[in-house]
Amino acid sequence: MNIGEASKASKVSAKMIRYYEQIGLIPPADRTDSGYRAYTQDDVHRLHFIRRSRDLGFSVAEITDLLGLWNDKSRQSADVKRLAQQHIDELDRRIESMLEMAATLKALIRCCAGDERPDCPILHTLEQPDISDNKPEARTGAVPRRARANAAGKKPCAH
Repeated sequence: MNIGEASKASKVSAKMIRYYEQIGLIPPADRTDSGYRAYTQDDVHRLHFIRRSRDLGFSVAEITDLLGLWNDKSRQSADVKRLAQQHIDELDRRIESMLEMAATLKALIRCCAGDERPDCPILHTLEQPDISDNKPEARTGAVPRRARANAAGKKPCAH
């Protein structure tokens, strides 16, 4: 089948199929005499696996590991479970970070009058240097608990 048919069958765009081939998630497709890529049902099955893994938020590196385990008939399910558990641990960290960001934004919104005045505590807070800028949580978007407490109204809003 050509790339369009493989795309339709796997629900993976032709662009992503080419990308997955380029980075080695799928083997290079055979070519027809006219130079078109030719995919097999096994390729489509592999693309389904990749798409489902991406839908669950696995990174390309993790998918590479999962594909290796999937193809290894002597694998131990403990290896698969460990990889999945590491992924869920990372998802939990990201969820916590996003909840902290939402709490901070909600607190800032409560502090903003939202009227015709130009003064806005949201913009004022965003322009301030933060001591956490050099800490890992600043790169991930997580807000330290002290900052959340301050933004959550533990200190009066400045207008």
